[in-house]
Amino acid sequence: MGVLMSRRQTVEKVQKVSLAVSAFKDGLREQPSTRRRAGAGDARRGTLEQSVQEGEDEASAGPSQPEETSAAKAAWERLRDGRGVEPEEFDRANRFTPPAFIRPKRELCDDEPPDISLQREQVQNDEMCEICEVWTAESLFPCRVCSRVYHDGCLRRMGYLQNNSAVEVTETAHTETGWSCYYCDNLNLLLTDEEMYSLMETMKQCKIIPETSLSLDDFLHYKHLVHKQQFEQPMAEAQEEQATLQFSALDPDKKGHIEWHDFLSHESIQLLQKLRPQNALLRLLTAKERERVRAAFLALDQDNDGFIGEAECRRARHSWFRKHHKETPSCNVSISHVGPISESSPASSSSSRSLEKTPRALEQEEPRPVDWPGFLRDNVAFVLAARPNSAALHLLPPA
Repeated sequence: MGVLMSRRQTVEKVQKVSLAVSAFKDGLREQPSTRRRAGAGDARRGTLEQSVQEGEDEASAGPSQPEETSAAKAAWERLRDGRGVEPEEFDRANRFTPPAFIRPKRELCDDEPPDISLQREQVQNDEMCEICEVWTAESLFPCRVCSRVYHDGCLRRMGYLQNNSAVEVTETAHTETGWSCYYCDNLNLLLTDEEMYSLMETMKQCKIIPETSLSLDDFLHYKHLVHKQQFEQPMAEAQEEQATLQFSALDPDKKGHIEWHDFLSHESIQLLQKLRPQNALLRLLTAKERERVRAAFLALDQDNDGFIGEAECRRARHSWFRKHHKETPSCNVSISHVGPISESSPASSSSSRSLEKTPRALEQEEPRPVDWPGFLRDNVAFVLAARPNSAALHLLPPA
């Protein structure tokens, strides 16, 4: 019986106690002392006309401005805490309480090189559902990034699996494409509190409104302001062109705008590259991700000497560590978990042009052999950027 005690039951007990304590505190606040009532009576009568006048002024001014300020404040708080939907928006009778996301903390050893050998690892999924902690093998959906598994019913009651996405999850969770759970799907959860504060301050200074989509003009305007703040000089034409290509990669359906969660994931991985050394990024890789990168490197190392060519490393960056839909991968290496890009993707045309130029450019350069640690460092950011389920390409390799 102790094994069947679920996390939901524990959370419900804590919620009941919290509600009782809150009700008790509210009752105390609503019972002012007799002396306070007597003293406040005259003051309340004396300011009655003033209160009426202030109420009329507020009504004439309209409630739009306070509501906008309150909504924006709530959106910034959700962004800071890593929450997408408030628990109050759920139907308490039919929904579980969403988890409390805890942002990571930097450790002193994070900047030291991790010991990631080329030797294969034993990767296993958890046996029980992450939400209800009950084992039902025939209906558990594994995450393609971490070891967590979930019931589709639990995901639906958590609010993370809507009707339009239920079929997609059930079809892709057990395929090479895979499915990322709500922890791994949100790259913003990789940021520490300090890094998140830095990102929020930058967005506020650049007049970015949270939880709204961005057009190309909005995206370029933001990129220009960020570049000027960082380097104290205008963005070059080549950099603006790269930003435009990145916008196209974030808008795979060519809707003319990018969704907020895709923009947030892109800016989060950009900030990680900016603030953290590669050794710290390597420590973010899960066992599944490390194993898939090993498979890619071993497939390229045909002579088994522990080295591959620089051109092959660049091709991996441009074609393998990307998003794709349900098409068959164009690469013969079994790395589709990380995500080769589909040929129909908007970013595919620009990347294919750059790939056509890459061998010619490399003919004029002295080839540099790339070993296993170098291959990891060169591609770790693109492996992390491939985590979200969105078809958007959150980190476009330079042409």
